[in-house]
Amino acid sequence: MIEVVTLGETMVMMNPQESGSLKYVNQFTKQLGGAESNFAIGLARLGIKAGWISRLGKDSFGDYVEAFIRGEGVDVSSIKRDDNYPTGLMIKERRGLGETRVYYYRHDSAASHMVPEDLDEGYISQAKYLHLTGITPALSNSCREAIYKAIEIAHKHGLKVTFDPNLRLKLWSKEEMRRVVLDICSKVDIVLPGLSEGQLLLEVDEPEEIIDGFLKLGAEVVILKVGEKGAIVGTSESKQHVPGFTLERIVDPIGAGDGFAAGFVAGQLKGYDLVESVRLANAVGAFAMTVKGDVEGLPTWEELQVFLGHKEDIER
Repeated sequence: MIEVVTLGETMVMMNPQESGSLKYVNQFTKQLGGAESNFAIGLARLGIKAGWISRLGKDSFGDYVEAFIRGEGVDVSSIKRDDNYPTGLMIKERRGLGETRVYYYRHDSAASHMVPEDLDEGYISQAKYLHLTGITPALSNSCREAIYKAIEIAHKHGLKVTFDPNLRLKLWSKEEMRRVVLDICSKVDIVLPGLSEGQLLLEVDEPEEIIDGFLKLGAEVVILKVGEKGAIVGTSESKQHVPGFTLERIVDPIGAGDGFAAGFVAGQLKGYDLVESVRLANAVGAFAMTVKGDVEGLPTWEELQVFLGHKEDIER
């Protein structure tokens, strides 16, 4: 039985083999990128049964995405293949000073044509968690309607709904983004914003103000990611800082937030309290940043336990 369901777009990602302007980069590695599928793969590696709902083009890129995600142990039985629109494409650019840029070629992609009718209520109802991001409602009006329908189904069947704002300002205006994302935040149980996202959405600066703002909107739990410092978990009763993990070198930060969300939900499903679940989330997020690619660094449950000192690592 599926324990967690998520929905959103996954694209083929062209990842440069060297740093620098795309004007001068000639070689790329074909991978995939999509916040929701990153999350689902992260859960699968941690032993959680996850299902991913989406649309893909009926093309070779769609074949690749579907096969890869299925191969990672994620249920893909609810995806639809589209004859009329292609699978999306994204290209990364890693500059010499460490920052990473992403260029999207997803306009009129198959996933942007998702509609509420794509959702199977029976499929969603079997799960315990529904995970959403702020990317999907930015893709199109029909995707936005699908997100609201998914939330409606989840509440009807008693699922917890987690929401990562995952803001993409290239996809819509700040005004529309703020209006829609805050409305979604008012309808979910757990919100997982980054510090800068909270500042942009709520127009306040301090972490405590951000947490209080999301709680006032209706969230039961707010987990504010504060970069290398870790995260702050807040409820109506308390706020607690959970330290992060120091990395000697960050190879690729994209995908860390998706890993963080996967670690948190896995912890909750395994019976951990909020603080320990956030500690797991910090650890998974740290793993994600150690290699090139969005999912290649995500740990297995055994690797995570060794990293956290809960299990001895026997190398030989």
